[in-house]
Amino acid sequence: MNSQNQNKMAVMPVPKLLLNMGAPMILSMVLQAVYNIADSAFVSNMKGTGAEASNALTLVFPAQMLMVAFGIGTGVGMNALVSKCLGQKNSEKAGKTAGNAFFLAGMMYLLFVLFGIFGVKSYVMSQASAETSALTLEMSVSYLRICCICSFGIVLFSIAEKLLQSAGNSLYSTIAQIAGAVVNMILDPIMIYGWLGCPELGVKGAGIATVIGQVVSAGLGIFFHFRINKQIPNSVAYLKPDLQIIKEIYQIGLPAIIAQALMSLMTYGLNIILVKISVPMQTAYGMYYKIQQFVLFMAFGLRDAITPVIAFSHGAGNKNRIRDGVKFGLIYTGILMLAGTLTTELSAGAFANLFSMNGETASLFISAMHVISLSFLFAGMNITFQGIYQALDGGLESLVISLLRQLVIIFPFILLFAHIAKQNPGRTWLVWTAFLIAELGTTVAGAVLLKRIYQKKVSNLDNHILPEPVQA
Repeated sequence: MNSQNQNKMAVMPVPKLLLNMGAPMILSMVLQAVYNIADSAFVSNMKGTGAEASNALTLVFPAQMLMVAFGIGTGVGMNALVSKCLGQKNSEKAGKTAGNAFFLAGMMYLLFVLFGIFGVKSYVMSQASAETSALTLEMSVSYLRICCICSFGIVLFSIAEKLLQSAGNSLYSTIAQIAGAVVNMILDPIMIYGWLGCPELGVKGAGIATVIGQVVSAGLGIFFHFRINKQIPNSVAYLKPDLQIIKEIYQIGLPAIIAQALMSLMTYGLNIILVKISVPMQTAYGMYYKIQQFVLFMAFGLRDAITPVIAFSHGAGNKNRIRDGVKFGLIYTGILMLAGTLTTELSAGAFANLFSMNGETASLFISAMHVISLSFLFAGMNITFQGIYQALDGGLESLVISLLRQLVIIFPFILLFAHIAKQNPGRTWLVWTAFLIAELGTTVAGAVLLKRIYQKKVSNLDNHILPEPVQA
């Protein structure tokens, strides 16, 4: 029987396929957000030092996001290329692509270790003000150094996860993610508070629990790849760098890295701007961002299903399945984002209590929840646009979306509204409206880019299926 007929990426109805692949990916991403929230909740409830610890996690978060950006971006490029190769039935190139991705993971890990040893303190200090406590700075440095030096877990899992997704085996990447999240959440209170005979490690304990969870996820992800991904051949020889394959990975992956890195840059820039208003403003945004991740990670999870489905169909030349991937991807994303908006609007006070907030910090946090959540629908659409672009080799279009929503539109409004808020504290809510303006403006541009890339890459297809390659 033709192998393509056996592949659900080729034969399962697209609406069902997106749900089949997307559900475990969404669950995986949501769990990642949950254990970020759990870290913050446990740390913010530390007796006597919870406020300083919460601020410390806010300062380190952009650097953590940057590490994820390199891993996820490389994985996205590899994912799209492997899926396209499988659609073309070129398993040899798919295997070489996977091997080169693991080589790139090793290079990334070395980079993060060097930053952990030499760059962490300067990075943390750049976001501080005269109001930032010495304890907050100490906690930030120790936590981030642990995460950098032990970052091999998050880097390897980023590659293994995308390999499983590229072959339609997203359930197994979800299992690996769940396992790591559960381990992290079990270890968090034990190591932070000193339960079960463990020393009370505070924020350091949170860092150690995080990296142990990441290593568990990476180990399981790699194990599942070698056992389950039979469509992708594995060989030590494939680890040898192939400049052409690396170039192809980063033609798609580099814009994805930049897109993710812009999230880190935006958060870093906001930390610097908001601390000039007040430390509570900076902390409130940092805690809010963890809740925002919970919602937007659902869109990222679905995007990670949309990308390989459309990339496979593009490789196979199947116009109808590409059309359905775009259509139902946008519909499903809209449903998820509307549900997320409703949830955050109704639970703002509950989350403030979870993080043990009070006074000015709680008020600012709740204000951010109510205002920024109105942008979720547009943010979800923008994330989905990027997945579609990446699947159709539209790395440049994906980069444009990231630049618009996370740099070009948002920062002028943030700077303007922050100046107003500093002069008039009663108008701090204006700062949060910059997110809504940026996402709405980007959605308009994204729709125009989608129409253009669809006409260029899809409209002229004859809906054919590529023949099997001639065997030597």
